[in-house]
Order: sequence, then C-alpha cells, then structure tokens
Amino acid sequence: MRHLITLADLSPGELERILSIAEDLKNKFEAGLRETILPGRVMAMLFEKQSLRTRVSFAAGMAHLGGSAMYLGDEAGFFGRRETMADFGRVLGELVDVVVVRAKKHQTVVDLAEHCTCSVVNGLTDEAHPCQAIADLFTLRELFGKLAGHTLAWIGDGNNVAKSLARGCGKVGMRMVMATPEGYRFDKAFLARLKKEVPNLDLTVTDNPVEAVREAVAVYTDVWASMGQEAEQERRRQDLANYQVNAKLMSHAQKGTVFLHCLPARRGEEVTDDVLDGPQSVVVQQAGNRLHAQKGILAWLLGAQR
Repeated sequence: MRHLITLADLSPGELERILSIAEDLKNKFEAGLRETILPGRVMAMLFEKQSLRTRVSFAAGMAHLGGSAMYLGDEAGFFGRRETMADFGRVLGELVDVVVVRAKKHQTVVDLAEHCTCSVVNGLTDEAHPCQAIADLFTLRELFGKLAGHTLAWIGDGNNVAKSLARGCGKVGMRMVMATPEGYRFDKAFLARLKKEVPNLDLTVTDNPVEAVREAVAVYTDVWASMGQEAEQERRRQDLANYQVNAKLMSHAQKGTVFLHCLPARRGEEVTDDVLDGPQSVVVQQAGNRLHAQKGILAWLLGAQR
C-alpha cells in the first residue's frame, strides 16, 4: 500500500511509469475506449479548499476506470470536528480503497496517511501539489518528448506548485530556472530536503525574469496570493509586480516556448490576457491532462498497471 503525499514518494522510474500509464490511457480514451481496469474500487474525496480541476478530474477519472467516487463533506466529520484523526483514518481505510485530500495544512494529509489503512493522495496542501506537477510533466512530455535536458522557467512566488515542480524536474532530468524575488524563494529547510530528495536537480534562482525565460521550453507562473493568503494580496501584488508574464517577457523566450499556468489565474496580475489566451498558451491542454494524469496515478497506486 502506497501513498502520494509529495513527489519524494516516487522514484524516477515510478514517476516515468505513471506518465507512461497516463499516456496509454489517454490514447485509448481519444480512440473511444475507457478501459475499466479498476472495477469496484472506491475513492473518497475530502476537500477543505475549493476545487474544480482536482475534484472533477479525480471523480471523472475513477469513473472512466470503472470505479466510483464519493465526496465527503462536513457531515463526515473530518478535519478534527467530530473524532480524532486516528479514529477517522483507521475507519475510513476499512471502507474505501483510496482517499484524495485537499487540505489547508500539509500536516493534515501526513497525519491521515499515518493512520489510514488505504492509499492517501495529496490533492493540494500549502506545501505540495504533486498531482498538478505530474500533469504538467505529462503535458510537457506530450509536447517535447523526452524531458531530460530541457529547461522549465518558473516566474513569481516559490509556492507549493513550484516546490512540486522542482521535485518533478529533478526526477525527470529537467533544468529549472526560477525568477523569484527575495522573500518569495524556497526556504533553507525545503532546499535541504530538495537536495537530499533530488540531488541531481539543476536549479538556478535569479531575480531576472528575462534571464530565466531565455533557454526555457516552457514558462510557468501561478497566482501571487494562493488560497489562504488573501490578507497578503496587496503586499504580494506590489512585491511581484515586476514578475508578470506578459508579451514583452515571452518575446525573450526561444521560438516554440509554451506558457503554463495551473489555473485559476488572476488575469492582469501574474499573467496578461494576450499570453494566457495567446498561441503560446497550452493551459487548456494542461488542465485537460489533469484527467489523464489522475487516471495514471490511480491505476499505478491501486496496482492495476504497476
């Protein structure tokens, strides 16, 4: 029984296997086949934060694979409102095959996985978003083939998505360049973990967005204030104003460079409309690939194609 809390839980070979399963399942899906390789399997979904892509892609993906998904709201008593995490996790693990959790605090998912007797998947925390990163790597793999040797540019806040992408890039051999101001970069504790988890990661940090995008095949940004950081929004807007991804910045990238965003976007802040809706943008393909990436995760995690 395996969990997916961060991409540190996967070896490079396991990550490649998930990407290959996702590719196979997507090809079959586009040919009109929804291969039911998880008949009778049940997934529980516990979401403390709003969600469109994560919630729908997991529920639809499990349905495509022949299983079922149930969304557990406040009435289930999770997040410490009704019983202890230990009691909740032990009981839930007896009833379902996998749990997807979207929580405000990373420790919530870690604690549930400690007590749950079924697989637990991190659907997003303040520390990591592994499912998003897997879908991002899958998208880049579709576009550019082999990922090793390519460069991904991250522009803006070094948030949970950036941390997951750093782990992912290290496992697939991609270089990552971050254009991030002081105060918004990875902290020393995370950098120490990152060095231990992916010692071969080629990571460059700069305060110059133009320098970051020059050799990149993909330019990626995210909102400057994530869910739970609304009180910091104005300060973050001021601090990150020079890190907007706009047409001028994209003009410094090489021909064929694509734009990525995990969505939802704050148009006119971290990205302008002409980039988000422009020919370099692959954000719709990227969002659609959440479905296929989640199917790959579920199929691998539950042993259907490990």
